[in-house]
Amino acid sequence: MDDNKLILDGLAVANGIKEKLVHRVQLLVEKRVMPCLVTILVGDDPSSETYVRMKGNACKRLGIDSRRIHLSKDTTTEGLVTVIRQLNADPDVHGILLQHPVPHQINEREAFDAISIDKDVDGVTTLGFAQNAVGFANYPSCTPEAIMNILDYYRIPIEGKHVVVIGRSPILGKPVSLMLLNRNATVTICHSKTTELHRMVKLGDIVVAAVGKPRFVQGDWIKRGAVVIDAGYNSGNIGDVDYKACLTNASAITPVPAGVGPVTIAVLLKHTVDAAEKALKS
Repeated sequence: MDDNKLILDGLAVANGIKEKLVHRVQLLVEKRVMPCLVTILVGDDPSSETYVRMKGNACKRLGIDSRRIHLSKDTTTEGLVTVIRQLNADPDVHGILLQHPVPHQINEREAFDAISIDKDVDGVTTLGFAQNAVGFANYPSCTPEAIMNILDYYRIPIEGKHVVVIGRSPILGKPVSLMLLNRNATVTICHSKTTELHRMVKLGDIVVAAVGKPRFVQGDWIKRGAVVIDAGYNSGNIGDVDYKACLTNASAITPVPAGVGPVTIAVLLKHTVDAAEKALKS
């Protein structure tokens, strides 16, 4: 491997975030406040089970109370919203995370928007999205914020750069595009209907892959010297980027695993602690 290639180590970024939380958690506990994150899992999706377990373990290592609510795959939108409203009313709960995806019969947007903005630590509500768009969200979507943390940790310039985002989901592609725009980048959002996608990607000084398809982004799509952020995670620990191929032209790249994923979880923990501190002051 070329020694000039910068591997953007997400574990280092995540550890830096979590180290700053240790003392804050201790202070809250001394004041008899235990930061608490509740994760709601609907159905039996194996990948979701894994994500929930990882988040729970991360909470425990930091001293954050992690609770899990597991609802059956037949749960209705009304039933899920009722559970969320009960958690909204519980003063001991500081963060609510509804694991995505939910079963098809559930109106996901209605469920997300039932979460109180003060407990929306995963940044999934419509109000949270709007706040992020204008640059003052308390809890931006975790993966987009993780991406920004990685760029800042490695002092990768954003202002004036052309960023190509592949993906337009309301919890990843769209919010990260807005965060980059708020930092004075020029942003192009690409998606499944984009014609000549490879030509668009080739224009990017920074490329963010968030398309949900394994090894989708090819090496010859990447402009020489570009920074590649792989926000994908597919079965078999495979990202959305063909890592080895893209490494040829990229100046910096995130691996999968140990790239964006660990930072996303660290951001979620930080948001939960932020919410607990905010609740203590109110």
